[in-house]
Amino acid sequence: MDLSSILAPAAVKVVGNMSSKRRLFLDLGEIASSVLGLRQDDSVDALLERESLGPTGVGHGVALPHARLNGLDRVAGAFVRLEQPLKFGSVDRQPVDLVFALFAPLDAGVEHLKALALVSRTMRDPSICAKLRANSDPTTLHAILTESPAVKAA
Repeated sequence: MDLSSILAPAAVKVVGNMSSKRRLFLDLGEIASSVLGLRQDDSVDALLERESLGPTGVGHGVALPHARLNGLDRVAGAFVRLEQPLKFGSVDRQPVDLVFALFAPLDAGVEHLKALALVSRTMRDPSICAKLRANSDPTTLHAILTESPAVKAA
């Protein structure tokens, strides 16, 4: 498994200003709808339900929201870079500007965990995050995410 199999180029977006976490999840649901063919409401509800268990802001300006849904045959992702950081309730209480969401089938099991570990490992790399923050072109962001050395699953 690698990030290029999880993240489609069309699932990468740059957003100027986000008013709330819910609004962010609506945008992620829109990406899930247009790129993955999922119902936007189902995606948003699943992200919110998972978030209610505890915030998925992992620190250093990074959030990794994730959800399991019907209607998927594989793990897939969406990436949003926020130009204005958003209060997210992260573990370090810092606002978030890099958001990598994962959507997995209900029965994904180990595949979901492998994908989450892969994304987490990638987004913990300070050099990758610095490159992501320095670019605003979705094509470039996709290339940074999918061409980094950390993109191979264990």
